[in-house]
Amino acid sequence: MTSTTPEDEIDASRAPLVEHLTELRSRLIKTMIVFVIAFSICFYFANEIFNFLLYPYERAVGPDGNSQLIFTAPQEFLFTQLKLGLFGALAISFPVIAGQLYMFVAPGLYKNERAAFLPFLAATPILFVLGGSIVYFIVMPLAMSFFLSMEQTGGEDQLAITLLPRVSEYLSLIMTLIFAFGLVFQLPVVLTLLAKARLVTPQGLRDKRKYAIVATFAAAAFLTPPDPISQIGLAIPTLLLYELSILSVAYVAKKQAERDAEDGLLDDEDEDEDEDEDDVD
Repeated sequence: MTSTTPEDEIDASRAPLVEHLTELRSRLIKTMIVFVIAFSICFYFANEIFNFLLYPYERAVGPDGNSQLIFTAPQEFLFTQLKLGLFGALAISFPVIAGQLYMFVAPGLYKNERAAFLPFLAATPILFVLGGSIVYFIVMPLAMSFFLSMEQTGGEDQLAITLLPRVSEYLSLIMTLIFAFGLVFQLPVVLTLLAKARLVTPQGLRDKRKYAIVATFAAAAFLTPPDPISQIGLAIPTLLLYELSILSVAYVAKKQAERDAEDGLLDDEDEDEDEDEDDVD
């Protein structure tokens, strides 16, 4: 009878580790290839993407306004195009990144865990796009209208004060808002996953509602520019998502309670059968 030595155990555990690292490298290479291709395409169409992102500003200015942007350094617009390429590449390649990550961890999950995880994987980009759409169509035009209202036309004893945004600052503003709203809109996904792990309960979320309101406005003040339009525009949807998350967590808790009750009944039936067999004996 052969006995295993510590060296044999190390060699046996090394093979699965090497296989996992090889698979991880393969998936990282695929992800990087997709990201580089997406970056190249977005950088090539950087001007078109930037003009698309200018719609909120043009809408705030109106057809009769001066919708002019400037750049004050020779390399500024080039760096802006590079940021646009990275921004677009990240948005385009995110489903691939999430899919490769899921396929890497899926073999370690049970079948029911994989089935439960897939809806959240699909909901994540949808909610991110929804948050970005609110920025693009609602929050950003209102914020730019607020900033433009501070202009001064000039006249007697007054100098004219006109807003001339830099291309880099405008891009940073709208990208910050899109990412902030996109991340905040993941709140139902995160809380529902925590509920499935039995880390949060609907009653616990209801009890902490007042703290959530304070934290929401504090996060909105940190993630958005210092204007009330952007902060309120982020805080109100976040609070609505929090209430939606409570409903989602309550639904998950209800399903878990029903499953636990069924498992309890099955355990009771098994115990009764064992008792009947003992009586027969």
